[in-house]
Amino acid sequence: MSTFEATGASGQANASRTEGPLSQYLLKLYVTGKTSKAEAAIANLRRICDDELSGKYELEVIDVLEHPQLAEDDRVLATPTLIKQLPPPLRRVIGDLSDKHKVLLGLEVRPDPREAGS
Repeated sequence: MSTFEATGASGQANASRTEGPLSQYLLKLYVTGKTSKAEAAIANLRRICDDELSGKYELEVIDVLEHPQLAEDDRVLATPTLIKQLPPPLRRVIGDLSDKHKVLLGLEVRPDPREAGS
C-alpha cells in the first residue's frame, strides 16, 4: 500500500508521521476545504493526540474536495469525520473533536468509567 500525504488548509502536507511503521494508532481525519470548522477539528485532534498518544500515532488529514474517492471508499458522509483504522476495531467520530473525553472514548483510547465498575 502506498503512503498518502493529503494537503490541507495550510497548503502543506498534513500527515503527521511519527514512529514510522511502529505507530500504534492509524487515524484519518476527513475535512471539507479550508473552513474554520476543519481547522478547529485539525487543531483539536492534534492537541488530543499530542497529549494522550505521546507520538504513538499516524495521522492523515484528507480534504474531501481534493480527494473525493478516498472519502467515498471510507464511506464518509459528513465532515469532519475521524476514523481510527488501527488498532481494531475501526471506529468513527464525527464533529469538531472539541470534547476530548468523547473523542478518547469514541476511539477507545480510554475505557468508559461507567463500564469499569460493572
